[in-house]
Amino acid sequence: MTYYKKFSDSELVDLLRQGDNCAFIEIFDRYYVLLFSFTCRRLNDKELSKDLIHDAFADIWEKRETVNIPGELGAFLFTVVKNRILDAYKHQKVTQKYVENFQHFLDNNQDATDYRVRHNDLLALIEKEIAALPEKMRVVFELSRKEIMNRKEISEHLGLPENTVKTNMHRALKILRRRLGYCSFVSICWSLLH
Repeated sequence: MTYYKKFSDSELVDLLRQGDNCAFIEIFDRYYVLLFSFTCRRLNDKELSKDLIHDAFADIWEKRETVNIPGELGAFLFTVVKNRILDAYKHQKVTQKYVENFQHFLDNNQDATDYRVRHNDLLALIEKEIAALPEKMRVVFELSRKEIMNRKEISEHLGLPENTVKTNMHRALKILRRRLGYCSFVSICWSLLH
């Protein structure tokens, strides 16, 4: 790995496009602290900042063969992370709106028609967040939650190691929990799915 520290950013990007895992790790190591500091200052949440950066890098790795990096690598990475910060703000606002609406319903005990509309809105929000997951995570999550398959069955069905299935499921739940907000809201949402 020390060998990769000598490469320029553009050389690392070329190696990344060829699927070189060590080049990817070097890019991550080279920019992580700066990106984390940048993200923390804007979100004021260390865990969310870490998740956001890891998700951004996971997306870059998945698209490594076709990733378009115009200009400087550093500027590209900061733009990717800045866009994810903006997405996090948008998700937070949308989620907060639904939480407030749902809480208002609970407080005022609205009629069944209003409940059904809110119920459908919540389900739509949940489905939207599930659809926004990276593909592997989404497939694992849907097989687990909608097809009621256990890790071993999912592993056999997708031809993936069981640990990979477990990791994808854990990350999917973490992302959904973060995007959908409060724990009580998440448990209400999950119960609505079944």
